[in-house]
Amino acid sequence: MPSRGVIAGVLLAAGASRRFGTPKQLQPLADGTPMALASARALLGGADRLIAVVHPADKALARLFADHGVPVLPCPEAPQGMGRSIACGVRESAEADAWIIALADMPFVRKGTIQGVAELLRDGAMLAAPLYAGRRGHPVGFSRPLGSALCGLEGDEGARSIVARHLDELRLYPCADPGVHWDIDTPEDLAFCESAGVG
Repeated sequence: MPSRGVIAGVLLAAGASRRFGTPKQLQPLADGTPMALASARALLGGADRLIAVVHPADKALARLFADHGVPVLPCPEAPQGMGRSIACGVRESAEADAWIIALADMPFVRKGTIQGVAELLRDGAMLAAPLYAGRRGHPVGFSRPLGSALCGLEGDEGARSIVARHLDELRLYPCADPGVHWDIDTPEDLAFCESAGVG
C-alpha cells in the first residue's frame, strides 16, 4: 500500500453484551470514558477515518458515538454474527486502501500499538497485527487485496478464516501492550484489567 493510502478503522460495536449483563459498550472505565468510546479514540489514532458498526436497535450507543463525532453505521445483519458486521463496515469504506478491524470491547489497546499496525500496512503488509508476550493480538489490519474476502464474511468467527489463509503474509508488530489480548466479556474481566493497570 502506498504510504499516502487511506486506512479505514472499522470498530465492531454491535455485540449483545450477554455475558456482561448490561450494555458493556456504554460501561464507564475508571476515568469515566465509556468503553466503546475509548476503543474508538484509540483506533482513530492509527486510522485515517473511522466507522463504528452498531446494532440498529442500539440507539444509546449510536447517540454516544454521534455526540463525539464518531461516524455510525447501523448494520441490520449484525445479529447474524461478527462476520456480517465486518462486511458491513468494509463495504461502507470500500474506497479505502486498507482496514484495521477493532473490537469495541478491547478499550485498553494503546494508540501507539494501532499506529504500529497501520505503519506495517503502509509499508506494504498484506496482513498486520500486534504481538505481545509471544501471542498475536488485536486489532488486525487487512490490505486492499483482501477487501472482497472481508465483504464475504459470515458467521461469528470474524476474519479468522482470512488470517488463517494468509498466515505466511502476516507481519507482526512487537509491542509492550498487554491490552491487545484483553477483551472485556464480564464485569470481572474489566475489574481485573483495571486493577492490573492495563492501558
